[in-house]
Amino acid sequence: MSGLLKSAAGSSQRLELVYINRDNQLSQRIIKVLAVTESTIKAYCYTKRQFRTFSLENVLSIGPIRRRGVC
Repeated sequence: MSGLLKSAAGSSQRLELVYINRDNQLSQRIIKVLAVTESTIKAYCYTKRQFRTFSLENVLSIGPIRRRGVC
């Protein structure tokens, strides 16, 4: 996961993020990674249209955006 995040931080690639929020609810976001630390992802969230910091321990999955209807 760290390799994907680091390469995304150096590009304009958007990623799909699924994580558990503070209320223990699943949340799915489209993000652009700006910086990565040992415990956080700093990103622009296109879903909320705000800059956000995500805790890595709450990330369930992250990867390239999957196109709907394409196998």
